Amino acid sequence: MMMKKILLVLVFMSVQMVQAEENLYAKHYKEQNGRGLKSLLVEPDTKMYVSNHADEDNIDMLERGYDMMGSTGFEAGSIMPNMALTHAKAIKADVVLVYSKYASKKSSLSQLQLLKEAAETTGEIDEKALEADEKYRYYASYWAKVPMPIFGLHVIKLKHKDKDGNVTPLDGLKVLAVIKGSPAYKAGLKRGDVLMKLGDFDLQEPEALGPAVGRYQGQQVEVAFEREGAPVVTKATLNSLAK
Repeated sequence: MMMKKILLVLVFMSVQMVQAEENLYAKHYKEQNGRGLKSLLVEPDTKMYVSNHADEDNIDMLERGYDMMGSTGFEAGSIMPNMALTHAKAIKADVVLVYSKYASKKSSLSQLQLLKEAAETTGEIDEKALEADEKYRYYASYWAKVPMPIFGLHVIKLKHKDKDGNVTPLDGLKVLAVIKGSPAYKAGLKRGDVLMKLGDFDLQEPEALGPAVGRYQGQQVEVAFEREGAPVVTKATLNSLAK
């Protein structure tokens, strides 16, 4: 019986060591858009922040001139958030935002009770049974500072769905975020505006914004948009190149 107990303790210690060495933030990381985005700095001073408001944080990061490199999501027992920082440094992120919330309890038995029962019977135990009882959902987003853009907007195409399920695209492009200090920001555009035209370009799809911005880079151009349903026309002086 003593040998069984020793073997169980060794198994438990081995599982704990493997769990300690495995970085789940790295294991479950998914790069966004496959662009290979990373910090502009060779050795970035990566910062980590813990939060509970992912959607608001995403908009804030975009407005501050960051772009998302990728994200990590998984369920596990209690783990330290500094594992997210370790992975963020490895992929050369400038900032990592970490979120966690309680998910569920896997079992009413504690690890100690499981070991005790196994020692008194067969001496065998499933490694999965040694996982922590409580489960948490973990999420982290990784961000890199990007050069100042030519114009400085993040937009999406909105569609209206009626009661019969018919979908109709709405005019223009909804502004999700305006990068602070950018030409769009200086021209007075705000989150929630609906961008209609840039110069001679009618903007009905997000893909149309890039060519329009490229056409007028380094020039002053007329910008037409709607704010709370009212039409507005202003001018923006676009940057020549990202800098």
